[in-house]
Amino acid sequence: MAIANPIFFFAQERETVDEAVAGDIIGIPNHGMLRVGDTLSEGEVIRFEGIPDFAPEILRRVLLADPIKAKQLSKALQDMAEEGVVQVLRPISDPSPIVGVVGTLQLDVLSSRLEKEYGVPIRYESVSFVTARWIIGDRLEIERFIETSRSSIARDRDEAPVYLARSQWVLDRAIEEWPKLKFVSVKERG
Repeated sequence: MAIANPIFFFAQERETVDEAVAGDIIGIPNHGMLRVGDTLSEGEVIRFEGIPDFAPEILRRVLLADPIKAKQLSKALQDMAEEGVVQVLRPISDPSPIVGVVGTLQLDVLSSRLEKEYGVPIRYESVSFVTARWIIGDRLEIERFIETSRSSIARDRDEAPVYLARSQWVLDRAIEEWPKLKFVSVKERG
């Protein structure tokens, strides 16, 4: 992989860097080839375990102020998800993406960056879901669950299935009724 124009970050300063060592924080323009947590080496295969994604605590539907900018929004959300600013969930029964965040400040950061960096003004709409859980288990059992719960299923950026529960009681009921499946709040990347 050729790396062009890596950027060294130190406080508010940024400069192009020719060499980085362990502990340096650099930015590598890469158009989606790399994600937070990826490791680069000079040949040896390295895989770190335990870099998790956490279930978001706040879910909001993203609505465009200008529907013509749907492509720009999709690209911008993909970029923001790769940076770890938000998690993007794409419901299988609705074209409007849902963003998941840990705190409301992330929503402000997202809307500001989308407008300033991508020229895509958005607004948020509340959703009827209170929590999200990744679905783990046998592929056929997951497909059966998805068919019975289509309006509450989304896919994350890795295309992993995510159950969007309307309440804790609904989540507990799904756990009870689908004992062969696990509904997890932490997903290992990989």
